[in-house]
Amino acid sequence: MEAIVNPTIVIIILGLIALVSKGFYVLREYERAVIFRFGRLARGLVGANGPGVLIILPFIDKLVRVSLRTVTMDVPPQDVITKDNVSVKVNAVIYFRVVEAEKAIVDVEDYFYATSMMAQTTLRSVLGQSHLDDLLSKRDEINADLQRIIDQATEPWGIKVTAVEVKNVDLPQEMQRAIARQAEAERERRSKVIHAEGEYQASQRLADAANVLSQNPTAIQLRYLETVLSIAGDKNSTILFPIPIDLIQAFVRSQEPKDSKEP
Repeated sequence: MEAIVNPTIVIIILGLIALVSKGFYVLREYERAVIFRFGRLARGLVGANGPGVLIILPFIDKLVRVSLRTVTMDVPPQDVITKDNVSVKVNAVIYFRVVEAEKAIVDVEDYFYATSMMAQTTLRSVLGQSHLDDLLSKRDEINADLQRIIDQATEPWGIKVTAVEVKNVDLPQEMQRAIARQAEAERERRSKVIHAEGEYQASQRLADAANVLSQNPTAIQLRYLETVLSIAGDKNSTILFPIPIDLIQAFVRSQEPKDSKEP
């Protein structure tokens, strides 16, 4: 004879299963649980606050999951007036993570929103105390200052800011043209300095060569002949070959007595 299953027992068993499943959680390695029991912070019955299997009191405990992974957050573009009164639009990216889950839930209402607001205000404050040239050339120093200031502000919330990077600096059109003219003038200055340095070095070499040639007249004549040969390489050239005066002095002297005897 088949046994008769009592419906009440079935309902009770199903209720117990639902009750147990309501208090049964599995947390991943990067997750932690913040448990409130009658409004107060508490620990799980099994597994404390994770990771792994976690059991809490159903309908009594309230569980909030918190991720400990690094979060990448874009800071919206901010209108900034630099210390030298230049209006620029700057945006950045911030990297942070939760290091104390309980503080991130209890001490601040929304740590994502609070960290974003803190990053925006700090970005305007720090860049407003910097010159435009420093903003463009000393980006690493500014990033380090931003990271340090924001990290100090978010530390009471259990948030660790690992890095802050300024992404884009949008300059007004007139400022872009002024910077372009400045860069062009700088390149022209360098070109003139390099050219003048080359002329100076060449003049020094020519002076050294002249000193060497002046010590040996034969070397001057050889150099003279070499120059004539190089010019003669072009068949269409007409060469005026000046004769050194010392070559015709003997002829001139031989003619002087004859000229003195004429009436």
